[in-house]
Amino acid sequence: MKARKDHMKESRRKQAEAIIKNFKKRGIEGMYCQSRAGAVEAVCAAIPAGALVGLGGSETLIESGLLDALRQMDIRLLDRYREGVSKAEVDEMRRQGMLCDVYLMSSNAITADGRLVNVDGTGNRVAALAFGPKKVIVLAGMNKIAPGLDEAVARVKNVAAPANSLRVGADTPCSHTGFCQDPHCHPPHRICCQLVITEASMTPGRLFVVLVGEELGY
Repeated sequence: MKARKDHMKESRRKQAEAIIKNFKKRGIEGMYCQSRAGAVEAVCAAIPAGALVGLGGSETLIESGLLDALRQMDIRLLDRYREGVSKAEVDEMRRQGMLCDVYLMSSNAITADGRLVNVDGTGNRVAALAFGPKKVIVLAGMNKIAPGLDEAVARVKNVAAPANSLRVGADTPCSHTGFCQDPHCHPPHRICCQLVITEASMTPGRLFVVLVGEELGY
């Protein structure tokens, strides 16, 4: 069993190295951490004291322990997950996040050639990814990796979307079947409203992706 785990770790590390090289070609910074603890430490180290920090909706940020770590830092955290927060407060945080110093999120999928693939409902997360915050840090487990763009979109639609629909209580067709039923999925329950494929970044150092050698999020 130990040998099998070691082989998986080595395979993930090699995949991450190749993806990070492809990130570089696209103007995206990247690094690989074997564990979630190391990844959280790396992300926190990249956030300056006093920074206004926004959060995209993400199970990864919670599951990794990053949210707990952020709450202990000397930063101005737009904490959409704090106890008792209202929908109106979350909406205001979403707007403030468009002009924050650092924006934290995960990615629904990442292609082997270094593209980020994301589907959003409200659109604030993909909007911040594209433009606004001075720096965007993407934390993603290696379970988010897909060989190509078609597979990445399929992953978003058939893995991430059904799970996220259940997480937020959206009565989507995929929440019942577990698979995308796109022709039959409409607002107000539809959560796949904007599909954004990040091909590259024109601003050096703005996009920073931390890949984690574990399964995190959906």
